[in-house]
Amino acid sequence: MSFTLRPTIIRHKILATATMVAFLMYLDRICLAQIITSDSFQKSVALKGWQIDWVKGAFFWAYALAQVPAGWLSDRFGTRALITIYIATWSVFTAATSFSLGFTTLLIARLCCGLAEAGYYPASSGLLTRWAHIEARGFASSMISWGGRVGGAVAPGLTAYVILRSGDWRWAGWLYGLIGLIVAVIYWRVFREHPRQHPHCNAAEISLLAQGRGDFQPVKNPPRRFPLKSACQSLNLWMANGVQFFTNIGWAFLILSLPDYLKQVMHLEEGMTGLITTGALTIGIAALPLGGLITDYITRHHGKHMGRMLPMSVTKFAAAGCYVLALWTDSPWGMAVAFGLVAFFADIGLPAMWTTMQDISGKYQAQLFGWSNMWGNFGAAIMPMLFTLVLKSYDTNHDFHEGVWMCAVAFVLAGVFALFVNAEKPVIQEGA
Repeated sequence: MSFTLRPTIIRHKILATATMVAFLMYLDRICLAQIITSDSFQKSVALKGWQIDWVKGAFFWAYALAQVPAGWLSDRFGTRALITIYIATWSVFTAATSFSLGFTTLLIARLCCGLAEAGYYPASSGLLTRWAHIEARGFASSMISWGGRVGGAVAPGLTAYVILRSGDWRWAGWLYGLIGLIVAVIYWRVFREHPRQHPHCNAAEISLLAQGRGDFQPVKNPPRRFPLKSACQSLNLWMANGVQFFTNIGWAFLILSLPDYLKQVMHLEEGMTGLITTGALTIGIAALPLGGLITDYITRHHGKHMGRMLPMSVTKFAAAGCYVLALWTDSPWGMAVAFGLVAFFADIGLPAMWTTMQDISGKYQAQLFGWSNMWGNFGAAIMPMLFTLVLKSYDTNHDFHEGVWMCAVAFVLAGVFALFVNAEKPVIQEGA
C-alpha cells in the first residue's frame, strides 16, 4: 500500500508572516500624517508649514536612498537576520518619534525610520522567488503588498483613536514601537532563507516549490557588486522606474495630504478625518489580491509581457479618472468612495510591477528591486513640496483642486511609461 506525502504549509506561514510585517511597516510609515494633524501634536510641537513638508518627506528621501544598499545587503548576506534587524530598528525609531521635542528631533527620527524600512520590500521580493510557487508569484506579491495597504488603511483611524483615547499623540509611536519589537521576534522564529534550510518543510513542499526552477538550491555565491552599468543601460528598467516614480507622486496624496484636505477644506473634525481617510484606503485593500490573480491569469493565457504590462498601465489611467471624479463630489463620504477608487486602481496594478521586477532581475533580485523602488520613493519624497508649490502658484481659492489635478496627471504619466515595460526582457542577459 502506497500513499503520497502531502506538502507541509510552511510557505503559507512564511507568506503570512511577511504580510504581517508589511502591515506593521505601513502602520509605522503612515501614522505620522494623522499625528501631525492632531490637536494634541499641534499644541505641544509648533512646526512651520515648510517644516511639516520636510518632516513628511524625510522618511521617503531616506527610504529611497537606502533601497539599493539595503537590497545589496539582502542579496549578499541573506534576509532572515537583516529583516529582523530592520523591523526592530524601525520600531525603535517609531517609538523615538514620540520622544521628539521639535523639528530637528522629529526629522532625525523619521529619517532613521525610513533608512530602516528601506530593506524590507527588496528583501521580500527576493524571498518570494524561493517561497512562492512560480505560477503564483503575482498572488504572493499581492498578499505582501496587501498587508502594507491594510496597515496604511488602518493607520489614520487607529492613530486618531489612540490619540483621542490617551489624550496625547506620543502614545501612538510608543505603542507601535512596542508591537514592532514583538513582530521582529516572531519573524526570526518563523523564517528561513530557503525551503531546503527550514526544519519543518518536508520533501513534498520543497518539490512543489522547485517546479519549473531547474536547480532549486540555496544561493552559494551571492552577487558582490550592484550591476550599475546594466541598470543604467536598460531602457526597460527605466520605464519601470518611471512607472514607480509617477505612481508614487499620484498615490502619496492619499497618505500625506488627504487628512489636511479634509480638515482645512472640508472643515471636518479630527476623528472624522481619520475615519474617512481610513475608509478611502480600505476600499483599495481588495485590489491587491485581485490584481495578483489578474496578472497571473493574463500571464498564463497571453504571456508575461501582456500579463504584466496591461494591469500596470490600464489601472493608472483609471486612477487618474477617479481623482477627477473626486473633485466633482461634495459629500465627505462620497469623497471617501472616490478617493478609495483611486487607491483601488493604483493598487490593482502593483502585483504586476512586483512580478515584473522578479522576472527581469535574475540573481540581483533585491538590488534591482531596490533600484526601481528607490526611484518610486523619490516621487513620494518630492510630492509634499511639489504639492505645496502647485497650491501656492495656482490655488487662488484654497480648494486643493490644482494639487489633485497634479496627482491625476502623474498617474497618466505612469500609465504611459507602463506601456513600454516588457517583463520578458531581463536587465542582464544570461551569460553577460
